[in-house]
Amino acid sequence: MYPLIRTRRLRTSESIRRLVRETVVTPDDFLVPLFVTEGKGIKEEIPSMPNYFRLSLDQLEKEVKDLWSMGLCSVLLFVKVDDKLKDNKGTEALNPNGLMQRAIKTVKNACPQMLVMTDVALDPFSSYGHDGIVAEGQILNDETAEVLAEMSVSHAQAGADFVAPSDMMDGRVLTIREALEDEGFINTGIMAYSAKYASAFYGPFRDALDSAPVDMANVPKDKKTYQMDYANRYEAVRETQLDIDEGADIVMIKPGLCYLDIVREIRNEVDVPVAVYQVSGEYAMVKAAAEKGWLDHDAVMLEQLTAIKRAGANIIASYFAKDFVRTLG
Repeated sequence: MYPLIRTRRLRTSESIRRLVRETVVTPDDFLVPLFVTEGKGIKEEIPSMPNYFRLSLDQLEKEVKDLWSMGLCSVLLFVKVDDKLKDNKGTEALNPNGLMQRAIKTVKNACPQMLVMTDVALDPFSSYGHDGIVAEGQILNDETAEVLAEMSVSHAQAGADFVAPSDMMDGRVLTIREALEDEGFINTGIMAYSAKYASAFYGPFRDALDSAPVDMANVPKDKKTYQMDYANRYEAVRETQLDIDEGADIVMIKPGLCYLDIVREIRNEVDVPVAVYQVSGEYAMVKAAAEKGWLDHDAVMLEQLTAIKRAGANIIASYFAKDFVRTLG
C-alpha cells in the first residue's frame, strides 16, 4: 500500500497531533503530597527536594487554598514528628490531637471540598524508622496491623476522606476496613500501597520526614522484609488482588518510572482505580539535572507524567503537580 498509507499525516501540525493524542494529563489526575511540621510560619525547603517544603499548619492552610485555586483538588498528608514523641509502638500516631489529626482538620477547615488522604504507617512515629513494630530483629506484622487500624480510625475521626496504608504489612487492609466499619466510617476509603517496592528512590522523602531506618544492633537496616523485591513482577499482581479482596478502593504502585511495566500489568488485571507515586528521587533527579542545564525541566516532566498515565494510572501522586499546572498557562 505504500505510499498510500502515510502515518506521518497525523503528525504534520500541532493541531492534528492534539486532535489525535491518546493520552492527556490534566490537573484532575493529581494527588499532591504535602509535608507537615510543628511550629508557626514555617515554610522550610527540603534540601534534596528543591522548591518543595515542610509546612507548619498555618502555611498548610495557605497551601491548600492555593492548590484549590489551581484546580488541584486532592492532597496526601505526611507529618514530621519530633524525635521525643517517637517510640517503637507509634504511640503518637494515635494521639487525637497529634500533628496528623490537626493537619486533617486544618485542610478541611480551610477548604472543605479538598479530598484528604492520609499516610498510614509507623515510620514517621517510630524510634527505629520502620513501618512496623520491631522486636528481636524482626518487624511484627499482626501487631503492627492492629496499630495501623487504630491510626486509620483516628484519621477518619479527624475528617480524612481516605486512609493510605503504605506499610506493606500482610492483611492490614482487611484489619483497617473492619475497624473503620466497626466505628461507623463506612464511607472512608482505603488507598492501599499494594505494590510498594524496596527502592533506592526514597532517599529525599526520608530526609523530609527524618524517617530512615536507624543503624542499630538488632534492628533491620532496611525495609526489604516487607517492601517488595524490585526484581519481581507477578508478585505485584498477587499483592494487589489481595488488597482488593480485603477492601481496598484504590491501589497504588510505588515508585513510578522504573515500574511502568507493573502499572500496565496491574491495570490490565484489576477494575479499581490505579494510582502511581512518582517518588521523591524521581523528582529530585529532574530538578538536579535541570539546575545543571542538562535537560529541559518542563519537557522532561511532561514526558514522564504522560508516560505514567499512558501506562494505566488513573491517579498520579507527584511533587510536580503545581509545576505541571503552571505549564498550562
